[in-house]
Amino acid sequence: MNVSVRHVTKGFGATPVLKDISLEIRDRELFFLLGPSGCGKTTLLRLIAGFYQPEEGGVFFGDRPMNGVPPHQRNTGMVFQNYALWPHLTVAENVAYGLDVRRFSAAKKKQRVAETLGIVQMENLADRSPNQLSGGQQQRVALARALVIRPDVLLLDEPLSNLDAKLRLEMREEIRRIHEQTRITTIYVTHDQKESLSLADRLAVLHDGVVEQVGEPRAVYGAPANRFVADFIGETNWLPGDVETASAEGARLRTEFGRLLAEGKPGLAPGQAVWIGFRPEAARIGTDEVNVLRCRINRVTYLGEIEEYELALSATATIKAFEQNPLAIRRPGAELAVHVRPQNLFVMPR
Repeated sequence: MNVSVRHVTKGFGATPVLKDISLEIRDRELFFLLGPSGCGKTTLLRLIAGFYQPEEGGVFFGDRPMNGVPPHQRNTGMVFQNYALWPHLTVAENVAYGLDVRRFSAAKKKQRVAETLGIVQMENLADRSPNQLSGGQQQRVALARALVIRPDVLLLDEPLSNLDAKLRLEMREEIRRIHEQTRITTIYVTHDQKESLSLADRLAVLHDGVVEQVGEPRAVYGAPANRFVADFIGETNWLPGDVETASAEGARLRTEFGRLLAEGKPGLAPGQAVWIGFRPEAARIGTDEVNVLRCRINRVTYLGEIEEYELALSATATIKAFEQNPLAIRRPGAELAVHVRPQNLFVMPR
């Protein structure tokens, strides 16, 4: 089932929350709504679910308009971040709840519940109560309850936010496996960049009620549309500079730390003031023919698989660099040169 959000506006009182948002979510896609708290992502999810109605625009499931259609008639399954399980019911009874509402026969209900518990690998715990389960197991039950009705669209509202770090990683893989098995169109709300980058087919980055960028995770991370997206998804170093020359082949940029060469960027003009950005992992240790920055080490943080360096370019300017599987031990105060490939530079107007 493809889902279309067309020019949707929504506010609460005098506060606008969503501002003319349009999105196309493809059939069978695992699509993420990503953004900081207050950006409007949960409001948009609840609009799709039918809990809210837009003030302008509309939501469509396929060609069917959803405005005015109540939640129970949309055939969506929703998983909340607090699980919302009935404590007095068993796992199987919790999962069967949606089928009871739909008046399934006892035999058909038993079969469907067993099939769905098999999907989430909880069939051996069907007779337990929720308070006898771990957080990860409770989340699987919540997923099963949403899946058992065979929804056209599955909606996940920060489903892993109450889990510890290890369980979050385990449940990421479970969600990926379940989606690959069921192929249900799934819309997933999170503020966790790692979740979205590791799971999403595509994602939308929201900020202050508008969509900043839509695309595949690799494309959004590697070519952010603006400085907000670059800063929100991952870490970015920024240097002020000016454009010396610009063409389709490349742009030569002037900074107080030396000249830098970037790949050709549309819209740049000589004399233009710009921000020049690059990811810490794009800063490679050592010199090269272009884009060399000479620094002094301020701080070294050992993280096992990587060494993290805070590097001073001047008394007031610092950057961050990562080195994977470091062989040399580097100390604060030592000089260090790094370089960045032209294709790894972001260039944005300032």
